[in-house]
Amino acid sequence: MVVLGEPMEAVESVAFDFMLPAGASQLPDGCGGVGSVIADWIFKGAGDKDSRGLGDALDGLGLHRVSSVGSSHITVGAVLEAGNLAKAIELYADIILRAGLKEDQFELARQLAIDGVCALDDDPRHKVMLKLREQFYPSPLGRSPLGEITELKTLTAEKAKQIIKNNFNLSQTIFAVAGKYDFDAIVAQVEKLFSNTKGGTQQRVVLGEKSAGKYTHLHNDGAQVHIGLMTETVKPTDEDYYNARVAVSVLSGGMSARLFTEVREKRGLCYAVGAQYHSLKEVAGIACYAGTTPEKAQETLDVITAEFNRLGDGISEEEIKRAKVGLKSALVLQSESSGSRASGIGGDYYTLGKVRSLDEIKNKIEATTVNSVLGFLSNNKFKDFTVVTIGPKKVKIK
Repeated sequence: MVVLGEPMEAVESVAFDFMLPAGASQLPDGCGGVGSVIADWIFKGAGDKDSRGLGDALDGLGLHRVSSVGSSHITVGAVLEAGNLAKAIELYADIILRAGLKEDQFELARQLAIDGVCALDDDPRHKVMLKLREQFYPSPLGRSPLGEITELKTLTAEKAKQIIKNNFNLSQTIFAVAGKYDFDAIVAQVEKLFSNTKGGTQQRVVLGEKSAGKYTHLHNDGAQVHIGLMTETVKPTDEDYYNARVAVSVLSGGMSARLFTEVREKRGLCYAVGAQYHSLKEVAGIACYAGTTPEKAQETLDVITAEFNRLGDGISEEEIKRAKVGLKSALVLQSESSGSRASGIGGDYYTLGKVRSLDEIKNKIEATTVNSVLGFLSNNKFKDFTVVTIGPKKVKIK
């Protein structure tokens, strides 16, 4: 197991994440959504504690649980007062190694996962972006962590147990901690708690073909059209990564950024619009969402793609300055949150093979210029937009 730590002298809290290699892309075909089931099921009793006992023990430590399912990992962790860290890690060792995995609790966890998929019908913005990633990233990287109802209904407790056995591979697990802690003490405790477990083999993901440029429409009789579009860009390991981040911030870094100004304020085409950089270890893209009416959907899409393409024609010094200030402000907020730093250093190590300090990131952002961003845009033109819409009316891709 890789153990990562970042001390934060100004805080009294500590946060930790166990990144288990059991994300949506790591699952067998036909098991979509099992990660969400597992992330809930393992907390329904562990070690010598039943579901109620485990819940009381966790609550007794005053911790705020963190649990998520991504493309590559199931992440479980917590944010808590620093003095309770050792007791929390003991409980999480039981959760990971000795979860109760009772049949009746499995049914509850599975039903919650099914309810989560059904709830997407009431959250079309979330639904369109999940579908967009599924269409944009090569299979199975874009799989929705929520899964499909048909697959969840056929999922059995035995199958889920087998996936836990195969995928909770501690030799490929990352443990990240940030805040107020004693690193040597944590390493000693982790070695003691996990030393008798067997390592496994790394899961190998076979990637399918990319589907860049594909258009998918999901019919819905509502009064709105939800538009998601995505185009490929450089990965975090690329030397132009920070130029890409600044370019996206110019495009959609606030109320003065181009998409908000041109699409919403000047033309009144939509009630919400925004773009963000999104990456996995293997590939990255710029994803954009817009919510509008059926009558304005086509013009909204046309103006958004025009703004993407117009970005390379010229950027002002003022735009670059605002973009950099916005990105650095986000770093300041992250520097004050132990939870954000635990997540950040774990993600860095998995993606980059190293951990970046906040000062390193800040200096890289500050080093970008108008010329460097325009050079990046010239060499990485936006093309092959993958588009997904939800609503009563289709759009045309030009």
